Amino acid sequence: MSADTASAKYVTVPCQFCGTRNKVNMARVAHRPKCRNDECAKPILLDRPFPLRDDTFADVLAHAEVPVLVDFYADWCGPCKAMAPVFDAVAGELAGRVLVAKVNTDAAPIVSQAHQIRSIPTIMVFRGGQPVAQQMGALPRAQLLELLRQGGVAV
Repeated sequence: MSADTASAKYVTVPCQFCGTRNKVNMARVAHRPKCRNDECAKPILLDRPFPLRDDTFADVLAHAEVPVLVDFYADWCGPCKAMAPVFDAVAGELAGRVLVAKVNTDAAPIVSQAHQIRSIPTIMVFRGGQPVAQQMGALPRAQLLELLRQGGVAV
């Protein structure tokens, strides 16, 4: 095993197209890894917010070897829409170091209740599957990066 392989960090995410679970080396995110299902083989896009649902949230967080930044939002929420471009930009900047994800609270009520989401947007940082930092309300880029620092993420 090479030093690069030994220090690699992985996430296991479902393909957004076919649902197949894929173990992705975060150091190779820029190379656009493809779904391991030969019939699908579509790219696993982790340079933008990755959608999580009630049936995928716990599994993805349990298998993430990198911090996970989650935006709990709703499509109808004005502040959520205003913050989306900032969240998208941070996902691109931190691709490979942090898994940036989004949870639509209307479509994922179980996860939303489990994490006591009472106001949206709510942004949470998870490490080892556990929440380590949280902030409610739309955040500018600087505050989003500060939240990651509070969660122990070097940005």
